[in-house]
Amino acid sequence: MFDLDRLVLSIQDFAVLYGIKLLIAIFILIVGLWIIGRVTNFAYRVMKQRNVDPSLRPFLRNVLRIALLVLLFMVVVAQVGLEITSFVAVLGSAGLAVGLALQGSLSNFAGGVLLLTVKPFKVGDFIEAQGQKGRVCIINIFNTVIITEDNKTVFLPNGPLASAVIVNYDVEKNRRLEIQLVVDASVPLSKVKAVLHQVIDAEPLVLQEPAPTIGVEKLSAQTVTLFVHAWVLGERGRSRSNVFDSLTEQIKDAFEKEEIPLK
Repeated sequence: MFDLDRLVLSIQDFAVLYGIKLLIAIFILIVGLWIIGRVTNFAYRVMKQRNVDPSLRPFLRNVLRIALLVLLFMVVVAQVGLEITSFVAVLGSAGLAVGLALQGSLSNFAGGVLLLTVKPFKVGDFIEAQGQKGRVCIINIFNTVIITEDNKTVFLPNGPLASAVIVNYDVEKNRRLEIQLVVDASVPLSKVKAVLHQVIDAEPLVLQEPAPTIGVEKLSAQTVTLFVHAWVLGERGRSRSNVFDSLTEQIKDAFEKEEIPLK
């Protein structure tokens, strides 16, 4: 015969037992969320004090927050009385599936962390990488944005970029210009060098220290190949190519004036 009193008593015992567990779990959840907020804010302040890259701070704070939230959720689930091992197994499987699906994005993320940590370049530097040349505009966590000399915006994925050869044109203070000239072998070398020195010394953007160098690179019966090495400041905003173009034009004009034929 159905015993209603026993059923009601069982329901009351169940409600008391799991009600207390549920209240404790809710308390743990509220306190845990408060602690997580304090911990993540403290971590952000520490990163700011230690001059961690500004682009990296919000991301690291979010990663820490997500990890602490997952841990808090597992503690709450265990307090309620649910089987935690099954939850961990499901979470692990989901994490593996997401990791495989986002393999390229994770590679770019890892590359972004590496670039922001090692800092082979910074915003404002002129770089060459992955067949592209341009000035760095933004360093995001997944990609780096550069502006090319013809004003194109190029997005470089950080994964391949971090493992590629990067040429940073703005690290060193001075840059060397290299000009190659081929003149007729009948022209005296002393005259050619004198004209070149005159043009180089008159260019205000060419440094006198290190001193410009002029030499013979190759000889033949009909021609002489000379090289000109001149140093200029590698400051941002000053185009090295403009100095190169200016010197080349001045050398051509001076050679024509002195009747030195170029080959």
